[in-house]
Amino acid sequence: MGATPRSHRKPWLSRLWNRQRGSDYVPVDGTEENEYLTTTRAESGNGVARPVSKRRRCQGYFTCGSIWGLTILAAILLINSLLSIARSLWGIEDDPDKIFSNWGKQGTGTESLAWYPTDFLRDVVPIWCHSHNDYWRKVPLFSALHAGCIGVEADVWLFGDDPELYVGHDTAALTPNRTFESLYVNPLVELLNRTNPQTEFYDDTRRGVFDYDPEQPVILLVDLKTDGSKTWPHVLAQLEPLRSRGWLTYFDNGVIHQRQVTVVGTGNTPFDLVVENSTYRDAFFDAPLADMWEDPDTPDLVSTEETLIYNETNSIYTSTSLSEAVGFVLGGFSDSQLRTIRGQIKGAHRRGLKARYWETPGWPIGLRNKVWHTLMEEGADILNVDDLKSASKKNW
Repeated sequence: MGATPRSHRKPWLSRLWNRQRGSDYVPVDGTEENEYLTTTRAESGNGVARPVSKRRRCQGYFTCGSIWGLTILAAILLINSLLSIARSLWGIEDDPDKIFSNWGKQGTGTESLAWYPTDFLRDVVPIWCHSHNDYWRKVPLFSALHAGCIGVEADVWLFGDDPELYVGHDTAALTPNRTFESLYVNPLVELLNRTNPQTEFYDDTRRGVFDYDPEQPVILLVDLKTDGSKTWPHVLAQLEPLRSRGWLTYFDNGVIHQRQVTVVGTGNTPFDLVVENSTYRDAFFDAPLADMWEDPDTPDLVSTEETLIYNETNSIYTSTSLSEAVGFVLGGFSDSQLRTIRGQIKGAHRRGLKARYWETPGWPIGLRNKVWHTLMEEGADILNVDDLKSASKKNW
């Protein structure tokens, strides 16, 4: 049996696309021609016939390619949308510390202590946020200031006869070179020296760290982790470089004099040591906000005979844990929770203090922003934040 001639073989694509015809089918012109089979041939230069594709085949290829192209484009758009939603849900943002990308590299002067950019605060607008656990930032102090936060927090530890105050969340995180002086006091001195240059055009020392608002002080919250009676005197002693230059906010004979840096003690800070000198102090107390509650539905009645333990002469902040104050927040604050918050803020403001809530929810992002917005709307004075980038966007 001979093989089927090449010209009479039915291509596999033709077999695939050919319509199914019944046994009674009779071609109109008496010939059997597959409408999809290439039948037109042209002679090439060497006399060999070559097939020429028909228009419908070209149209089929074009349609198929278009469909695949649109499918791929739709998939890319869908993936991009899902990624955008995920970034919004989890708060994934660009690195706010990109400006400090050379931190710690050899030859930058930051191998062990701090780097001082000359103009990284030139266009920063201060916002009322407090950098919680600031020492966890890639660049403590500077990351918070670059985001616009006016408050930073340092947890300090004192050990035995060692006069150094080590900074860290717990003892496992402490290192010899991360101290209160190296991470906060000395950088603030250097930064304020740069914002107060002695030139033929300027000869003063009253400008703060923010060029946009030179009158805005930085609030340095010092959280004592070890025995307060032993640690607090070391804190006061190590503030001397700021004190000697006149850069610490101080109380003198009944008057508060605001300067570039306001120091507030919290944690194990003993209130009796803060107010030990009744006529002068340049460090203040973080009062308990939970003790400030007053009925928000009654008018303010200030008694001239009333003695307030915590007031603006001895305290700056008054703080409490939000979860301890109102419990779990689900979707938003209940009426009862709002009443508690309003009562605490009312009591704080009557004493001239700044209300601050810590331990606020960080996720979901929508709930966090709603809590931030509500707290500020109700009169809280400063936001306690971990996400500096989101706080600086002020989407709350």
